[in-house]
Amino acid sequence: MGSTAAMNILGGIGTVCAAFLTKDYPPMWALLDYQWLYQSLMILTIIVGLVGAWATIRVVRGGVNVYRDALILLAVGTVLAAVQMFASLMLRGKAVPANMKLYINLLTLIYFLALRLPGLRGKVDFGSPDDTATRGMSSGLAAIVAGAVTVTTSIWVGSSHLYAGNNWVNVLRTPLLLSGAAFIGLGLLILGQVTTRHSLLTEGTQGVVSSDAS
Repeated sequence: MGSTAAMNILGGIGTVCAAFLTKDYPPMWALLDYQWLYQSLMILTIIVGLVGAWATIRVVRGGVNVYRDALILLAVGTVLAAVQMFASLMLRGKAVPANMKLYINLLTLIYFLALRLPGLRGKVDFGSPDDTATRGMSSGLAAIVAGAVTVTTSIWVGSSHLYAGNNWVNVLRTPLLLSGAAFIGLGLLILGQVTTRHSLLTEGTQGVVSSDAS
């Protein structure tokens, strides 16, 4: 869920060249008459990504309607990504990297739907919050995954953004690296806190057991 949210945010921001800066990028000239479509897709995708980050936190914490809301959000993200992918295929003849956005939204949606299969339904309860350690581990790992997706953006979309020897991704290179590193750092900090807290609790428990034995 965290990587899907990151992908939607990055995908939305990355659509700016097709949505608002179309005239500045010759490969996007075929989209000039459809700027309104890409502008709408850009704004809606970023919103879905931001709400997805919030939904990820809710999934970690657990609560009423968490699962339902996550499904709705994933379905909306999948539809938006599908519209952009097929529009790009028809207008430009290619849909990279918009197709990756569709695949990851669809994959996460299928995964969440699979959690309601008879054999898994009783083992996954989104309504009941997990213990503090589990929530911390989940939050930390989600932040690290989102950060890794962000930091490596130039690698997995670089070849699709090359024009006249220039990589368009480099326009956002600094904010991508900084925000990605911040996510990874936050994730590592959370995991460190969870590990330290667990060690202290373990030592305290062992101390009580030793005292009782004495």
